[in-house]
Amino acid sequence: MPPPCFKIEKPFPEPIVGVDEAGRGPLAGPVVAAAVVLDRKRCPRGIDDSKKLCLEVRESLYGKLAQVARVGVGVATVEEIDRFNIFWATMLAMTRAVDALGLEPGTVLVDGNRCPDWRYPSRAIVGGDAKSRSIAAASIVAKVTRDRIMADHAGEHPGYGWETNRGYGTPEHYRALDRLGLTPLHRRSFAPVRQHELALRTCSSAEAGVQIPAQD
Repeated sequence: MPPPCFKIEKPFPEPIVGVDEAGRGPLAGPVVAAAVVLDRKRCPRGIDDSKKLCLEVRESLYGKLAQVARVGVGVATVEEIDRFNIFWATMLAMTRAVDALGLEPGTVLVDGNRCPDWRYPSRAIVGGDAKSRSIAAASIVAKVTRDRIMADHAGEHPGYGWETNRGYGTPEHYRALDRLGLTPLHRRSFAPVRQHELALRTCSSAEAGVQIPAQD
């Protein structure tokens, strides 16, 4: 498949904002969205879906985009994910990212099949990070930003491997949950985390001789 280009952007009013997120699937950490307005005359070479790029290339492109593009970042916290669910928290992060740009978009192109409930003229594009260069750029910014956040959290909560697994449910992460328990950054609304929390409570109560009532 050819790399993303500006073909999708052509029919839409400018300025065109590409939006994508990172971190919907992990067991821990926030979800991060990015909004990017590219300068087509100063667009870095090599922009692609962040999942197709190695760490070094993503980092390099992130630095270049910070210099030549308009960038906004939005974060939804673990508390918001647990309160609203991951879908609505993602919509919230996307809204914050576009608001952070400090401009009125002509069109917002969003990766996925649904846009947030906002006032901006927008279009959801399934697989947009592989089709639209604006969305691909946003995917790079969102991914690098969240990876850096999780690397920082790995220093605060060592042993879970967040510096490499970024909070996803890897075998290393699951082993750490069994060994170390949950942190405030774990998403308790996610089934695997809930199950670990219940197992830990059951184990602790059994050791104390307390019977836990059956869950509905």
